[in-house]
Amino acid sequence: MNMTRILTLLAAMMIIANVLWGQSPSFRSYLNPVIPGDHPDCTLSRIGDDFYTTGSSFNVTPVIYHSTDLVHWEAIAQPVSAAWSGYGDAPGGGCWGGQMVLYNGSYWHFFSRANTMHFVKAPDPRGPWSMPVKVNNPPRLPYTLGYDNSIFIDDDNKWYLVVKNGQPNNGIVELNAEGQPGGALYNLSWLNPAPSYPYSWAEGPVMWKYGGYYYYSFARDLGGGQKVMRSRTLTSAQDSWEMLGDFFNEADPQKNSSLFTSPNHASQAILLDDSTSWVVHPLYAKGEWKGQGRQGLLNQVRYSTTARPVADYPVNQSFTAPALSSSGIPWMVPKSDFFTAPDLHPEWSFLGNTEKTKFSLSERPGWLRLSPKSTAKANTVNKNDGEHNYALITRLDFTAKTAADQAGLWIMRGDEQMALKLVSTLGAGAGKTISFNFVTTKYEAENSMGDTLWLKLERINHKISGFYSPDGNEWTQVGQPVDISQIDSYSDFSTFTGTRQGLYVSGSSSAWFDLYIYRDAYTPILAECPANQIGTSRTYINGGYVLDNIHGNDWALYAGVEFGNAEYQKVPDSLKIVAACGSSGGTVEVWLDSLDSGEKIADCAINSTGGWRTFQTLAFAVKPVTGRHDVYLKFTGVETGKLFQIHSFYFTSRNVPSSAQPGSSGTVQPGRYGLEQNYPNPFNPSTNIQFEIPRRAFVSLRVYDLLGRVVAELAGREYGEGTHTVKFAAADLANGLYHYSLRSDDFTRTRKMMLLR
Repeated sequence: MNMTRILTLLAAMMIIANVLWGQSPSFRSYLNPVIPGDHPDCTLSRIGDDFYTTGSSFNVTPVIYHSTDLVHWEAIAQPVSAAWSGYGDAPGGGCWGGQMVLYNGSYWHFFSRANTMHFVKAPDPRGPWSMPVKVNNPPRLPYTLGYDNSIFIDDDNKWYLVVKNGQPNNGIVELNAEGQPGGALYNLSWLNPAPSYPYSWAEGPVMWKYGGYYYYSFARDLGGGQKVMRSRTLTSAQDSWEMLGDFFNEADPQKNSSLFTSPNHASQAILLDDSTSWVVHPLYAKGEWKGQGRQGLLNQVRYSTTARPVADYPVNQSFTAPALSSSGIPWMVPKSDFFTAPDLHPEWSFLGNTEKTKFSLSERPGWLRLSPKSTAKANTVNKNDGEHNYALITRLDFTAKTAADQAGLWIMRGDEQMALKLVSTLGAGAGKTISFNFVTTKYEAENSMGDTLWLKLERINHKISGFYSPDGNEWTQVGQPVDISQIDSYSDFSTFTGTRQGLYVSGSSSAWFDLYIYRDAYTPILAECPANQIGTSRTYINGGYVLDNIHGNDWALYAGVEFGNAEYQKVPDSLKIVAACGSSGGTVEVWLDSLDSGEKIADCAINSTGGWRTFQTLAFAVKPVTGRHDVYLKFTGVETGKLFQIHSFYFTSRNVPSSAQPGSSGTVQPGRYGLEQNYPNPFNPSTNIQFEIPRRAFVSLRVYDLLGRVVAELAGREYGEGTHTVKFAAADLANGLYHYSLRSDDFTRTRKMMLLR
C-alpha cells in the first residue's frame, strides 16, 4: 500500500471515529485541571449519559457540576441554599463532603455540616432542591456519622453511606428508602486504629464495584497518598479485605516534575461503555499557585490482569480524553454574567449563611442588587479563581455614605483574612473615591463620574492592576500593579478553601451591579496561559514567558472570552498578535468553540520579524462576533521546525452606539439570546414557543409544573444561529400554570404559561 493510500485511510478512520465518538479534534485530548480553582473532596456519579461531581465547599455555597464527556463541566445547581439557617458563617465551616446520586426516581445530595450528616432532594439535578434533612446516627454504630461521606449503590439497588469520623472511624451504613440508616452496618474501625494510625486519617472514603469486587479507596490525608483495598463480599470482617496499596501510579517517571503532586481524596472510579474507567480528584499545585486550592483533575484508571486498579499520575502532559461527546458544554472557567436571568447562576457562591433579602435580580431588571449582611459584615458573590490571566469588569451603581461603604471587585484569600479590592467609596475628605488596595498598599483616585462607573481588575500572573472608566471604553489606571503572591501561594489545613474572585459590598449601602465579565476580549490575553493545548510549550524570553515550540497542526485554547452583546456594546474589528518569528513563519487560524464545527473568524499570516527575540504587534482583520466563546488558535505552516512564538493577543473593538438597543430606532446589534412568550396564551391543547440564539449552541428547553417537576423536554440538542419555534402539546396535562425554561451557554430565561381548557 503506497503512502497516499495510507494517509487517505488514516484520514477516513479519523472521520469515522469523530462521527462515532461525537468528538471534535479539539476535544480528544485535555490538560489538567479540567475544573480550575477550588474543587475539594470531589465525588463522581454517572447517571445515564451524564456525569455529576460535587464535594466539600466549606464556607462557600456548594455547587453541582455536570458533564457529558468528563472534560467539559458546567455549574448547574446549588443543592444547599446559603439561606439555610443551619449553614453557619465562618472560614472552614459550611458543607463538608457531598455526593449527588439518583435513587428510586429522586436526586439526593448528602453532605455534612458541623459533623452532622444531612441530605437534600430534588426532582431534577438542576433543582429545585429541598431544605436539608438531618440523617440520624444509627445507635448500633459506636461513633457518629462524621464529616467525610460518599454514596455507594450496589447492583441490588441497596444504597450505602460511606462515612468517616476522626482518625480511627470508618464505616459503611445501609440507608432505607427515606435516606435514613436502616439495615446493615459495617464498622471498619480496624482500618486505621489508634494509637498508630497506619494510614494517617484514612479520610474521604469512596466505593465502587468492578469485576465482582467491592473496592474501597481512601486518602491518607491532605499531604497526599491514596490507598485502595477490595473484597469479594460487602463485610466488616478485616480478613475479607485485601489491601492493594497505592491507588495512583507513584512509579511514573514524570512524577517528580509534575505541577500537581501527591494525589489524594479521589472519587469513585466510574466505568464507561467502552470499558475504560475514570476518576476526578482534587489536588494542590506546587508552590506559588497553591493558594488556588485543590483543583479538579481527571485521570484514567487502569486494571491489571488481576483486577488491581491503578490511576494515572497527574503528570504535565496532554491526556487522551474519554470517548464521549461534550454536547456543546464549554471549558469550565468563570463565565460572564449580565444578570438577565430570574435566578442567580449556580456558578456564583455566597460566603456562609446569606439571607435571600441580601440580594435581588428582580428589583431592577438586568442588575444584581447586593446588600451587606450587616454594618459589620460584608457580602459577596464569588467564583473560583483558578487561572493566571484574565480581566474582570463590572458596571457599578453605588452611593457611598461613609468610608466604610465600599462596593466593587475583589480577589479573596480562602481563609477570608486577606483580599485585594477595587471599590467605589468615600475618601478621607468625604469625596467620591475609587480605592485600589491590598494589605498595606493603597491607591486612590478621585471619582468625578458619580455613582455609576466601570471597574476592571487585570491579572497578569501574580500582578493585579486596577482601572476605572465612565463608559467601559476609556480606562484609567489606579496607582501601580500590586503583587498578590501572598494570596496565590497561601493555603492552610484549617479553612481548606482556595482563592475566590467576585463582587463585594460592605458598610450600610446596597450596591447594584449591571454585569460581570471574566475574560475581556479587548484586554491582552497571555498566550502562555492556555486552558488546553496540543504540542506547544512555555519559554522564558525577555523577562516573561511566551508560547513556544509552535508547529503545524498544534493548537491552544483560551476559554470564556467575552466579545460583547447588547449589555456590553462592543464588536471586534481587528485582532492584534504580539509575536516573534525567526523562520518563514506560518498562519494562526482563529476558531470559536471548536476546531471543526466552530466558526473561523480570522486567518493571521505571521512572517519573519527578524529573529526569535524580536517581538512585533501584528494586526489582522477579523469577522464580527458577539457573545462569550472559547477561542482556539490553530497553527499551520509548511515549516518542519517551529513557526513562531506568541507573547499575547487581544482584539480591538468598535463600539456599538447606544441607539442600537433592541426596540430602538437604530440598528440592532447582531446576535442575541431570547425566549418569547408562548402563543397562544392561555392555550388548549397546544402552543408555540419561540427562542433565539446568536450562534450554534446546545439548547435545553423544558416545561415544569408548579412543584418544579419536568413535564416535557422540548429541546435538548444543538441548534444553529437564529430563531427557532417548537410546539408544546399538553393534551395529557391538567389545567393550570406552567413554567418553561431555556438554557444555553450562560443564558437562562424562564416564562409562565397557562393551560386552560
